[in-house]
Amino acid sequence: MKIIVVGGVAGGATAATRLRRLNEDNEIIIYEKGAYVSFANCGLPYYIGGVIEDRNKLLLQTPESLKARYNLDVRVLTEVVSIDRKNKIVFLRNVVSGETSTEHYDKLLLSPGAEPIRPPFEGITSPKIFTLRNIADMDRIAEQTVDKNDFVIVGGGFIGLEIAENLIEKGKNVRLIELGTQVMAPMDYEIASFVHNKAKEKGLKLLLNTGVEKFRDEEKFIKVFLNNGEILETEAVILAIGVKPETSLARNAGLEIGETGGILVNEYLQTSDESIYAVGDAIEVKNFVNQIKVLIPLAWPANRQGRLVADNMILGNHSAYSGSLGSSILKFFELSVASTGMNEKLLKRFEFEYQSAIITKGSHAGYYPESKEIVMKILFGNDGKVYGAQAVGQEGVDKRIDIIATAIKAGMKVQDLQDIEITYAPPYNSAKDLVNIAGYTAENILKGDLNVISYDQLIPFMQKKDVVLLDVRTPEEFSKGSIDGAVNINVDELRAHIKDLDKSKMYVIYCQVGLRGYLANRILRNHGYKAMNLNGGYNLWKTVFPGKEME
Repeated sequence: MKIIVVGGVAGGATAATRLRRLNEDNEIIIYEKGAYVSFANCGLPYYIGGVIEDRNKLLLQTPESLKARYNLDVRVLTEVVSIDRKNKIVFLRNVVSGETSTEHYDKLLLSPGAEPIRPPFEGITSPKIFTLRNIADMDRIAEQTVDKNDFVIVGGGFIGLEIAENLIEKGKNVRLIELGTQVMAPMDYEIASFVHNKAKEKGLKLLLNTGVEKFRDEEKFIKVFLNNGEILETEAVILAIGVKPETSLARNAGLEIGETGGILVNEYLQTSDESIYAVGDAIEVKNFVNQIKVLIPLAWPANRQGRLVADNMILGNHSAYSGSLGSSILKFFELSVASTGMNEKLLKRFEFEYQSAIITKGSHAGYYPESKEIVMKILFGNDGKVYGAQAVGQEGVDKRIDIIATAIKAGMKVQDLQDIEITYAPPYNSAKDLVNIAGYTAENILKGDLNVISYDQLIPFMQKKDVVLLDVRTPEEFSKGSIDGAVNINVDELRAHIKDLDKSKMYVIYCQVGLRGYLANRILRNHGYKAMNLNGGYNLWKTVFPGKEME
């Protein structure tokens, strides 16, 4: 049997090597229109910044190494331009010489990936505008950093922020334009706020709620015209506003395209043609949590799909892909920011009933040196189903989100997080991990033992006459910053002042991160008072509203 794989990197190369491990006799050909069949595309920004100094370390496999170890026939700089499905023939073009040829297949795997979005703005073809998708793009941007010092990045997603960080670390002046109200769309606003503040600290100017209208190329610089009337002058522009699935080959071959614009595949990663399969950034998949069709252009799904599709192509359709959580993580200077599953914005869009809990805890035992705070937000249903989680901190963020991702895939309830038995020693953890605390907090909320209010609900809620905002931190903490209008009673003195409070009022309680606020909540409720807590405490509030008093 002859199997042709269109595209290498994560999905295609993973599938091809698995295909060989399953069968020594099949003829397997990989066509890659670029010069490199297997490279670490997630590492490209770090070469630009000089973190990765050896360019060759990004080249994971070569045609020669794949031939020697796996007996794969890899043909780079060769584009598959069309497919004759009836006769099972692909039409090829050498991108260097222009020479054309054909090749017969028995089964075909499409792994063309995704391409950067380039809106049809006036001036978009300027040589001073770059995108980052492959090694060649990386080389062009790296060359620009040698003698250029001013950059504008369009797009506040993972790639845009990673490039911005690396350029800042090289001493460059960088401005980042983002059309939305926040960077990092997979995160909710309060978690993204930590990134906003870090960007300001590092000298990265964020232009949020701002769009680009056009570009104009000048001799030594390029002008960027914004939708607020402002005009920026810079030496180079890097577009990082997202990617779209590369579906032209599939579309022209008459394969079905899904509602999201990705190649339509079934659970076995088979297209509408039974002889053609597809994987990676080009395909439409199901969101694992709500089963809605989505595009998730990430490395883990592509690698997993590559293994499954090889099994299905050789052994028959038995290995189903269950869907993607979209688990992702970003390093942004000292911060790590990660998420898995659905965020609150998606839950609202799809009209889910849900609860949220925001927990702050050290990355390891507080008495052991260098413990760093992690802020984690977990979202769950009234039935305990875990919908998603996000976290930000300096260390240990990946571990906690990976645990939540595992819990979601395993079908665990949020209450089950209490029973996850973690490893513990002071340098690594606390005896009650952040994930355990999330389980405890969620159980309290679901049982009605704890009511919470989020930062964006607080201001309108406080307009009611029967509401009192109660800060239960120490007077010293209160004097250094508080939410406007709050009354301060130290939690340790609350019982002594209990008779001074009014049972007709609703007390909205906050402390620095949550623990003392919860204790104050229990004291008040056990004495017959009405109480709820500010989710995330003052620490989250001042991050979302730095230097702003409540109006």
